[in-house]
Amino acid sequence: RKWGRIISITGKSEPEGINGAFCAKAAMHAWSKGLSREVGKHGITVNCIQPGRIMSEQILRNYTPEYRAWQSEHEIPVGAYGEPEDLANLALFLASPRARYITGAVIPVDGGLRKYQF
Repeated sequence: RKWGRIISITGKSEPEGINGAFCAKAAMHAWSKGLSREVGKHGITVNCIQPGRIMSEQILRNYTPEYRAWQSEHEIPVGAYGEPEDLANLALFLASPRARYITGAVIPVDGGLRKYQF
């Protein structure tokens, strides 16, 4: 069967000073783009989901409610943190046959948080 999906949940790779994690994420995005060109002929798509601030145990543990409210109001254009379902909805779509022509993409799910296009 000529069909498959590779979906990576990565993270932002915009510059915020020298940080190895950002470099690694940028490398993952470049690798995924290259892989998409290699495996596309087999009906396989390769995409990255780039989450922003998504409510999680880590967010609840590391950020106070006051800071989350401030960040939602001042830094996230849609005014709220995302929910895990926001990532799941995109992943389900990308895994479906309806996403057959989407490959090599890095798709943000961040409520507009990113300041840069790339």
